[in-house]
Amino acid sequence: MVGLREFVLQSFIVSQRDLKRFFMNIYWLAGQVAMNIADLVIFGLIFRGIVNPVLIPDYIKFITPGILCLSIFISSFTIGREVGVELRREVTHYLVSLPITRGALVAGRILGGVLRGFVYQFGFIILAVLIMGLPTLDKWLLILATSLLLATTMSSISITVSTLTRDFNLQAAIRSLVYFLFFFVSNVFYPEKAIAVRLGPAAPLAYYSPVSMAVNIYRYSFGYIQQVDLLFNLGGLVVWCIFGLLLAYKLYIRNLTR
Repeated sequence: MVGLREFVLQSFIVSQRDLKRFFMNIYWLAGQVAMNIADLVIFGLIFRGIVNPVLIPDYIKFITPGILCLSIFISSFTIGREVGVELRREVTHYLVSLPITRGALVAGRILGGVLRGFVYQFGFIILAVLIMGLPTLDKWLLILATSLLLATTMSSISITVSTLTRDFNLQAAIRSLVYFLFFFVSNVFYPEKAIAVRLGPAAPLAYYSPVSMAVNIYRYSFGYIQQVDLLFNLGGLVVWCIFGLLLAYKLYIRNLTR
């Protein structure tokens, strides 16, 4: 029986490996950073003069918290792709032979995704401060909690998606669908009123998206909006986080024990 201290240590060792692998893909990282900055500049410049100022007075400030969300989403989601490759190549046979518990292995992979999210998001946090101003201490705590919950959720969901099947084509299709839903079916790029009009009965998909919930908190924390339902948004993120953790653990363990 492994104690809590040993479990945490084993999980941290696994997460360190995943974090080091993240920095090995330097060209991919540079491309993602450029893409996120391009989202901010291009969308900001184009939609600034198109969007109704009654709905969005300043589109640059509207989309900046959304870029914070996307940075966490994109970076944390990478862990699932690596897990999927390892399953197809049967690297899992090596992983289960390591002197660590399977629970610590799963926790370490999820933690690795979380750390990737925090590291990648750090530069965009600085950018958000330069554009929107410095939040107060209590708002910083909200930002930290939101980033932690969102990174854990996305890391868990990415592992879940990658362990649903070993078929590469089916796995890629599921990942693309999930990626599309989280990326575009949210209030990152569009106000909620526009989403309600365009999506109609499907609008709740955006309303209950963890990305939308996180964006709402970021916008509140950086002062873009003055009020937000913290109970709904934080509570919703907690529910998504727990749901993602349980699914990731169950499906990853299933593949490890096959």
